[in-house]
Amino acid sequence: MKQLVNRLRGVERDILQAPERGDPPYYEPQGNEIQVFEAAWRKRLPVMLKGPTGCGKTRFLEYMAWRLNRPLVTVACHEDLTSADLVGRFLLEGEQTVWQDGPLTRAVKAGAICYLDEIVEARTDTTVVIHPLTDHRRRLPLEKKGQEIEAHEDFMLVISYNPGYQTVLKDLKPSTKQRFIGIQFDFPDEALELRILANEVPELNPQLARKLVAAGARARALKDHGLEEATSTRALVYAASMMAAGLAPMEACRVAMVNPVTDDVELAEALMEIVRAYFE
Repeated sequence: MKQLVNRLRGVERDILQAPERGDPPYYEPQGNEIQVFEAAWRKRLPVMLKGPTGCGKTRFLEYMAWRLNRPLVTVACHEDLTSADLVGRFLLEGEQTVWQDGPLTRAVKAGAICYLDEIVEARTDTTVVIHPLTDHRRRLPLEKKGQEIEAHEDFMLVISYNPGYQTVLKDLKPSTKQRFIGIQFDFPDEALELRILANEVPELNPQLARKLVAAGARARALKDHGLEEATSTRALVYAASMMAAGLAPMEACRVAMVNPVTDDVELAEALMEIVRAYFE
């Protein structure tokens, strides 16, 4: 099955796909998030995944879609995302005008899990369109068609939200936040992070993995001293992958953990001092 999936990579596939029924996506629970999500699923309540970038929110949702055997439709939110991008629009096809459903509408009709990733990046007027889906109505208005769709009984709406992005211009309205069940995520502890590295990069020397996880934990302390984002678990996996590919540990940490997170020379040097303490 894995060989078949590898052959299909790079081939266009529909955004609405049922999960593969082979091995589940790898996910290590940090607490009771699986039980909370399943309880929300049983009542079809919308869920908000809160936490910093790279801590496992998207992987968790991929795992839950597999566990619940539901299609997953993912929308990467950005500042130019319009409500028409989500819901749909009329398009010219030859001499005819044809309606084309957006990803949210398709998920509503098919009973999929629709995941709005980093919803705080989307425009406020765009996020308002999801409100009727997040209360007792569970309906999606199609204003341009003068219609509304009653959501499939298996439809579920999930958003991710990074509290670190809160600013005057970029934040979710309280009226939006209060419509969701909130699950808080954070970076895993060192023992759990070691297991994640061992799974994601099994060829990495265990001693290097321990040093890398320890360096990452210390680097996160700089989050409140100038860094906008803490060193993520994803960054550690990237650094481990570079080491496994043959790059020297110091350079692997530089390109995966330092260069992407800061352009400030002093902050970069402070991060490299932490790296040197473990790898030099």
